[in-house]
Amino acid sequence: MSLTDREFWTVIHGMGLGAIFLLAFAGGLAGLWSLRAELVTVGGLRERLPRLEIGTLVMALVAWLTVIIGTYVVYPWYRDPSPTSPRSLLLADPNKALWHTFGMEWKEHVAWLAPILATAVAYVVIYYGPRLAQERRVRNALLVLFVLAFAAAAVAGLFGAFLNKVAPTL
Repeated sequence: MSLTDREFWTVIHGMGLGAIFLLAFAGGLAGLWSLRAELVTVGGLRERLPRLEIGTLVMALVAWLTVIIGTYVVYPWYRDPSPTSPRSLLLADPNKALWHTFGMEWKEHVAWLAPILATAVAYVVIYYGPRLAQERRVRNALLVLFVLAFAAAAVAGLFGAFLNKVAPTL
C-alpha cells in the first residue's frame, strides 16, 4: 500500500494526531474526575498529578499540531482555485455546497477552540497542581473546558472525515 503526499498528511492530521488526542482526552478526563481530596491520599496525589499534567499538556500540544497541520498543510489543497479542487467541486454542486458552507466553516474557525481550551486546561492544572484536589469548583470548570475542547475537535474531525469522503484532497 502506498500513500500520496496529500494522503500521508491527511492521515497524520486526522487519524494519527486524532488518535493521540483521544487517548490524551480520556486520560485527562479520568484524571480530573478522580482527583478529589476524599479519594486521593498524599502519595496517590504525588503519583497522579504528573500524569495529569503530562496528559493535559500532550492533549494541548496535539490539538495545536492538528489545527496547524490542517490549516497550513491540508487545507490549502482543499481550497486550491482550480476547478477540480475539492472546494470547487463542492461549490459547483448545489446538493453538496452545504458541505463547504457549513462543514468547512466549522473546521476553519471553530476547530481552533480545541487547542485554545486544551491549553487553558493544561495551564490551570499545572498552576494549581496539588491544590486541585481541594478545589472542586476549579476542577469542575476544567472538566467543562476539557469536554468543550474535545467536542470542538470531535465535530471538526467528523466533518473532516465526511468532507474527505465527499470531496477528497487527492
